[in-house]
Parts: sequence; C-alpha cells; structure tokens
Amino acid sequence: MNYTISIFSGIKDWTVRQVVYQKLNNPLGFVLLALFALGLAFVLSMLPLKLAVLFVVGILAIPVVVGVFADLSFGIVIMLFAAFLLGLVAKYTNAPIGTALDGMLVLMLVGMLARLIKEKDFSFAKNPISFFIFAWIYYNLLEVLNPWAGSRLAWVYTVRTVALLLSLYFIACYAFSSYRRIMNTLKVVLFLGFISALYSLKQEWIGFTPAEITWLHADEERFMLIFQWNRMRVFSFFSDPTTFGILMGYMSMLCLVLATGPFKIWHRIALLVAAVSMLLGMAYAGSRTPFVMLPMGVVMYLVLTFKRQTILAALFFFMIGGVFVMKSTSNAVIYRIQSAFRGESSDTIDVRMKNQAKIQPYILAHPVGAGLGSTGYWGKRFTPDSWLASFAHDSLYVRLAVETGWIGLLIYMALLFTAMRTSIRYYFRVKDPKIKTIYLGLTITVFLLAVASYPQEAITLLPTSVVFYLMLAMIARLKDFDPNFAKQTQKRD
Repeated sequence: MNYTISIFSGIKDWTVRQVVYQKLNNPLGFVLLALFALGLAFVLSMLPLKLAVLFVVGILAIPVVVGVFADLSFGIVIMLFAAFLLGLVAKYTNAPIGTALDGMLVLMLVGMLARLIKEKDFSFAKNPISFFIFAWIYYNLLEVLNPWAGSRLAWVYTVRTVALLLSLYFIACYAFSSYRRIMNTLKVVLFLGFISALYSLKQEWIGFTPAEITWLHADEERFMLIFQWNRMRVFSFFSDPTTFGILMGYMSMLCLVLATGPFKIWHRIALLVAAVSMLLGMAYAGSRTPFVMLPMGVVMYLVLTFKRQTILAALFFFMIGGVFVMKSTSNAVIYRIQSAFRGESSDTIDVRMKNQAKIQPYILAHPVGAGLGSTGYWGKRFTPDSWLASFAHDSLYVRLAVETGWIGLLIYMALLFTAMRTSIRYYFRVKDPKIKTIYLGLTITVFLLAVASYPQEAITLLPTSVVFYLMLAMIARLKDFDPNFAKQTQKRD
C-alpha cells in the first residue's frame, strides 16, 4: 500500500512539475501538442471542406479578436494585412470579408473608448486634422436627414464604411504612442506594398492562377477593362489595375523619398529595390493616372527641399522623360505610359468634362447633395430608377459634390488642405533628420493622393483608404517624438 501511494505521489509531483512549473515547455508538452494536432487533422479530414475551413478560421479568429482588442497596434497591423489581401481572398470565396473588417474596426474602437474612459486623456487627438475628421464624420451622420436622399438604406450602407474608416484615424493616433510603433506600422505598409509589387511581377512574367482566370472571365466588362492592347494588365491582389497602379505610384514615391534619408545603408537599398519593383508593377498595370503622379511628386519634392543637387537631378529626370515620351515604340507597356503625356486620352477627358458640366447645375441647386450612396454601386442597388445611379462621376470630388453637396465637398477639401498644411508645417519645424524625412514622404504622398482623386476615386479604395488615414495619424503624432520640436513649442507657449 505504501509503495502504491508513493508511486501515485511521484506521478502527481511529476505532473505538477511538468504542467504548473514548466508550463508544458518540455517533451511532454510537445508530445501532447503533436497528438492534439493529429487528432484535429483527423477530425477536419472527416468534415466537408467548407465546414472544415470555417472551423479553422474560427479557431484562428479567437486569438486575433482578443489581440486586436487588447493591443490596438496589433489590430492596425491585422487591419493592414486584411485591407491588402481582401481582393485576393475575394477571388476564392464569396464570404463577407468586408463585414469582418468593419467588425474589427468596431472592436478596436470599443477597445480605445474603454481605455479613454479610464484615462480621460484626449491630448493625442488635439490637432487641426482631428477637428476636420470629426467635422466630416458629423456631417456624414447628418446626411441621414437629407431631404433629397432617395434611400435611407443607401445611407446606412455608405455611412457605415465612411464613419468606421474615419475612426481608424483616432484609433491610430491613440495607438501611435511611440516613435517605434509608428515606424513599425510604416514598415508594414512598405512591406505589403513591396509584396503586392512582387505578386504583380509574378502575374506578368509567370501568369495568373486558375482562380484569377476564372474571376476575369466571370464578368465581360471586367475582362475588357483588363485585357487591352493584346495583353493582360496586372492587378496584383486587388480588384482592378487602376487601384493597384495608384497604390504603386504613391508607394514608389514614398520609398524613393525615404531612401534619401539618414537611415542604415541596407534599409536604403531595400527601399530602392522596393521602389523599382513598384515602378515595374505600375508600368505593367497600365493605368495612366499613376504615370502623371510621378512627375508631380518630383515637383513637390523640389518645392519642399529646394536644393541645387535635387534641382539638377530633376532636370535630368525630366529630360530623360521627355525623350522617353517622344520615342516611337511598338511595345504595348511603353506605349501606354507615353499616351498619358501625349494627350492621346483626350477623348476620355472630354467625356469627363462634359459629365461634370452636365452635373454642375444639380450640385449648385442641392447644397447638401442627393444623399450618401445615391451614385455608383449603392445607387444602382437602392435607387436604380434615379438618373444619378447611372451617372459616371469618375472622380472622388465629383462624387462627393453629388452625394454631399458643395458644402460637403468644401469640408472634405478643407480636411485635405489642413492635412497638407500641417504636414508641411511639421516638416519645416522638426529637427530630427529621420522624422523630417518621414514628414517629407508623407507630405508628398498626401499631395499625390489629393491629385489622383480628381480623375479617380483614389482615397476611398482599399487598401489606400486604410493607408491614407494611418498616414494622417502619423502626421499628427510624429512631431511628438522630436525633442527639439517639443522645446520650441514650450518656448512659444
């Protein structure tokens, strides 16, 4: 009996030591984990494919949800990955991934508000950009009372996206509590942009996947948009070549600007490699707008830096560009780039000008617009009999003028102007050379997106919509981590 008791006592002590003290970080833990994995694999193999996938997603979702709520910086990273990969996943499944993104934003917003109730410190949001972000959210909420709105349901679907995405700015401002967190987020953005560029090069040089080919042929209009000049335009992870091309346009410019900063040499080499890959991806995408963005970015860089070396380099750049545009070619990729500067898209521009002239009297007569979701996809879904549902606005600013009126357009333009003014102001006032370079890159990026939003809906398209509001938060918070800027502020006070 005593022998039996000593055996059970020894087993008990061994188990407590393995589980409680060593926390299964030992051979026993590895064996149990392997047995659990094998058992789970067997169970999943017996289930239907869709049910098995849902089961795995559910298991992975639990720690992600907890992590997003507990750590807002982690939530922002997950949000970025989801925004970049949403278009890719959508080609393989009809699951409501967009709704999952909205749920993630709500979870992050609740997590931030829970902390603020306890801390009662709103200093992170005290800047001019925050004022106009809040004004834009408030104005969009008031649009529910718009007497000219054709559908309240269209407002519900539209304002959900607008308000939640704008709240990401405040979430990021709160989460960016250190220089390291801002840099980590910026690195994730650049990494995802680089991966997107590499995937587009894979599409160009190796080919599309069977799922992508099926997706292309599922919609005739989509196929005609992507198959032009006897070649397929690449679109990487995204829904169309234009969205991808605009992303590559401002991301490549950001990489080039950061490569001029006082960073480690291998960081600068990595930025240059990323920039070249993005420029190639942009060329293969074949969208005209990004090609125009690059010289405008160079001009903005000259205006802000105004150095002799940069001016000479820019002159050389424009001379080479002029020769490139004038040279005749039979290459479809090069011809598409040249057409952006030769005026060969004048027919398209004329159509857009006529559409804008046609809509101007309506905008002037409706100061608060026709209501959110009255044009585009939501307009066709909820108010298909309205002539606005089929109106080709082709521009973020035109759409805002139609849906929110000239009052809403003025508020949004004031937001963009304030973001530019604030970023330029901080660029000239901060002293830290790294922070100064980042401000330069962010200023040029916001400028390019503001310009690109005239011919396209650049800012509102994923993943640019997520990246844009994160960059506004970076503009608002970066100066807090420059000691010299803080000293200058204290002296002025």
